[in-house]
Amino acid sequence: MRGRYVDASSMYKRGASRDYINAYDEEGSSVHFLNGKDIGNPPWRRSLPHVLVATLSSFLAGYHLGVINETLEGISLDLGFSGNTLAEGLVVSTCLGGAFAGSLFSGWIVDGVGRRRAFQFCALPMIIGASMSATTKSLWGMLLGRLFVGTGMGLGPSVAALYVAEVSPAFVRGTFGSFPQIATCLGLMGALFIGLPAKEIVGWWRICFWVSAIPAALLAVSMEFCAESPHWLFKRGRGIEAEAEFEKILGGLHVKSAMAELSMSDRGDETDTIKFSELFYGRHFKGSLIAMILMDKLGRKVLLLGSFSGMALSMGLQVIAANSFSSGSGALYLSVGGMLLSVLTFALGAGPVPGLLLSEIFPGQIRAKAMAVCMAVHWVMNFFVGLFFLRLLEQIGAVVLYTIFAAFCLLAVFFVKTNVLETKGKSLQEIEIALLPPE
Repeated sequence: MRGRYVDASSMYKRGASRDYINAYDEEGSSVHFLNGKDIGNPPWRRSLPHVLVATLSSFLAGYHLGVINETLEGISLDLGFSGNTLAEGLVVSTCLGGAFAGSLFSGWIVDGVGRRRAFQFCALPMIIGASMSATTKSLWGMLLGRLFVGTGMGLGPSVAALYVAEVSPAFVRGTFGSFPQIATCLGLMGALFIGLPAKEIVGWWRICFWVSAIPAALLAVSMEFCAESPHWLFKRGRGIEAEAEFEKILGGLHVKSAMAELSMSDRGDETDTIKFSELFYGRHFKGSLIAMILMDKLGRKVLLLGSFSGMALSMGLQVIAANSFSSGSGALYLSVGGMLLSVLTFALGAGPVPGLLLSEIFPGQIRAKAMAVCMAVHWVMNFFVGLFFLRLLEQIGAVVLYTIFAAFCLLAVFFVKTNVLETKGKSLQEIEIALLPPE
């Protein structure tokens, strides 16, 4: 035991997190009981407002992904590049390049300034970028604005997944973890709805960009009143502040048990040093609304298996539809059915689950940086799929292309079945301990 005992009735002094280990170990056998009674699960309503504010960043990411769909024609006419497909493609994809940069550095930002400040840093380029896009008179101004917005897009969703996992009670973490994906979908829908008048009203696209500054400003201001992640505070040696935040999001009855789990996790981190390079090898590598309901009932692994299997089937339907022996109307029904099945099964698992699962399985010491790497890979793949899909469709044909997609889905099924740990109902500390190698 390296920590020193502190009486439970005393105030905890600010210091290194290991100073609290012995105190909570002594209390650990009784933290789940009060006057001989099991105190049960913490109230989820306490953490819900903090989670909802955090998901504004995902809403903004969805909005900026969708805002260009209805407005691109008006933008190209007003800024003088109508008919230039390269320029139009750059307007669409520049934000994805910014998202890659934002997500790549998000881990260092989140660990350096904390989760709350990271959300505010995410909102700032979104406000600046939206303002630049709304007022620009040139293509280059639009591209620069989109680049700024993209950095916020890359930072926000990765911080949201991390924050939601760290402030949510274990028994509803799956449900709350699906909120960012739902918020992204709502952002896309909101952008499409607000952009509807863009083809009839000259300059309406500028209004569409201005509108996005409102939720960004709301995110920045609201974060001043939200809880900081107790996990981050504890790792920074700010134990007394971590207790205060746990009381805010879990209630006073559950503070000791939460701190005891953090203490045990802290000891595990110290006895097994983890290097950032281990992200790339070793043991640590190993319908959204419906998913929200099912994630804490069926578990993450079941939803992923069903989702990737369903997407493989949907790609198979596209292959059949693309074959020459399919009749015209039959091929049309198969293609539309495959598309709908793909969207549905993606929303059930592959959409909401990975962000939550990644934030659960990485050790606390590298969780933020690991999420940064994963989200950077996500945005890079997103960029290249969008860039080359039509080109590949022309070059190799729909049958070969969708067969490749189906093969990747089946590989994902195999990987999930053999490597993914089920985390349903487990605290972050229990998951971290389960992933440690046997002694």
